[in-house]
Amino acid sequence: MLLPQEFIRRKRDGQVLSAQDIGDFVRGITDESVTEGQIAAFTMATFFQGMTGEEAVALTTAMRDSGRVLQWKSLDLPGPVVDKHSTGGVGDVVSLMLGPMVAACGGFVPMISGRGLGHTGGTLDKFDAIPGYQTGISVEKFQQVVKQVGVAIIGQTADLAPADRRLYATRDVTATVESIPLITASILSKKLAAGLDALVMDVKAGSGAFMPTEAKSIELAKSIVTVGSGAGVKTSALLTDMNEPLAPCAGNAIEVRCALEYLAGGYATDPALARLHDVTMALSAELLVQSGLFRDDDSARAALTAVLANGRAAEHFARMVTALGGPADLLENRDRHLEVAPVIRAVTAAQDGYVHAIDTRALGMAVVGLGGGRRRAADQIDFAVGLDRFVALGTRVASGDVLARVHARTADAADAAVREILQAINIAVDPPVLRPAVYQVIR
Repeated sequence: MLLPQEFIRRKRDGQVLSAQDIGDFVRGITDESVTEGQIAAFTMATFFQGMTGEEAVALTTAMRDSGRVLQWKSLDLPGPVVDKHSTGGVGDVVSLMLGPMVAACGGFVPMISGRGLGHTGGTLDKFDAIPGYQTGISVEKFQQVVKQVGVAIIGQTADLAPADRRLYATRDVTATVESIPLITASILSKKLAAGLDALVMDVKAGSGAFMPTEAKSIELAKSIVTVGSGAGVKTSALLTDMNEPLAPCAGNAIEVRCALEYLAGGYATDPALARLHDVTMALSAELLVQSGLFRDDDSARAALTAVLANGRAAEHFARMVTALGGPADLLENRDRHLEVAPVIRAVTAAQDGYVHAIDTRALGMAVVGLGGGRRRAADQIDFAVGLDRFVALGTRVASGDVLARVHARTADAADAAVREILQAINIAVDPPVLRPAVYQVIR
């Protein structure tokens, strides 16, 4: 029988751990025969020593298998089971459109999402802004909705990858969250427990990204592709820009409105949605090709454009919302159902020039300050508050032009957010060098 302290010593000394020993240790995490101190020692040893690709695959699959792994064969689905995951950012509302778009093209999307913490918004928090929508349902109900609608977006159930919850809780209080192998295993164990055929990863780089540098973002993307593929799931990653908000909005009900506007035709008519459209289309097309539904990027994009134009993507979104307890008329009557903040304040430029740089993380923290995010996991969220009408990087502005709008609960909260936004947006004489929204694909 494996002695946890011997296992930890091997990793501490830089030895390669066997798949059998990793599996035994993960089982100890799950059944609590391994102590919190031993988990902490293992995560710190891994933080400094890293892992080989084989070790990372073994850790990921052991965590996947620590609970229930969904099976889809008995449901006789007429298409592949696929999903997308993002490392998070400001204005990252992609999941709300991608799931219905891919479903309308023949994929089945069982998307298990998370809540926001820190400066990034969480997909589940956006859906909680929709009255009646249930993010916590049984696995049986989840699979039923996926079969009937093609897409369901919910939170992690208690029996999917339970080892990850205990391991992550320890990492969170031992300064080992940033370990690439541990991040990879945490993300993929939950995704692979959903029984996927294909996965596309959206890894952000820039001032609003989770990873501290572009080099670390690339390292994470490569790790996820290597480990996901090694675990038997077709996996690819897109490196996307987070040097400015992805959508012209941030905040939960505000982002739901943005997604509804996109699905209702705004993707084709509103220039402010161009970057969001670029990333959504790129991720969706990559998933359709990886899963074998389409032979190449051009044919996948043509199909995605068609389901947006003919309303089928919006129809899948509406059916998902209704199936999970939300209002049947959300698309048509969003103002009736989505909360609106009582104070709306414009943030205006103090000088002429170009929007040269944006501290995107600071904008996310301004939303948190308004009550639209969490400083602690137990914090309650105000769904109505947030920001919108962001000015894009490179825009020529004159003194008095609107840089953004604040949606706040009180005038004092609005004033504080205005000050934070003005500090976060740098206006200079010269225009910046702009990066494309999607600038690298890793397969």
